[in-house]
Amino acid sequence: MAVGVTVGSITNELGAPSFVHSFFSTISAHCEPDGWGSRFPHLMNELYQGRLPHGNALLALDELRLAKAALDKLPPSAVVWDIENRQARPPWGSNIASHITSLGNYFVTSAGRGVFDVLERALVASAEERRDAVLQ
Repeated sequence: MAVGVTVGSITNELGAPSFVHSFFSTISAHCEPDGWGSRFPHLMNELYQGRLPHGNALLALDELRLAKAALDKLPPSAVVWDIENRQARPPWGSNIASHITSLGNYFVTSAGRGVFDVLERALVASAEERRDAVLQ
């Protein structure tokens, strides 16, 4: 069963639970030297945990953009599949498409959209519509 982000009646699929966990694991491992949620509390401790209140959507959007900027500078080989098991690797190993040039564009939904883009649009909608963003 896939995980998606929902704002109001609109749900956008992100991918398998392990894939979504890898996205957040990669952000935390490379951007939060003091541990999960220490730099990006709204993304990691609210959205990842299942619900981001709409009042924090713009704060989470800023966090998401900072994470993307940091991951844009790292090679795809630096992906963290599971922050609790740093030896774990993606099922596809290093066999990735040639257009994936950094961790900033590594994570792509099954529909071919970048996860950063999908989440950015959801967070903007959450703020504008005053509806919580739900990850499930």
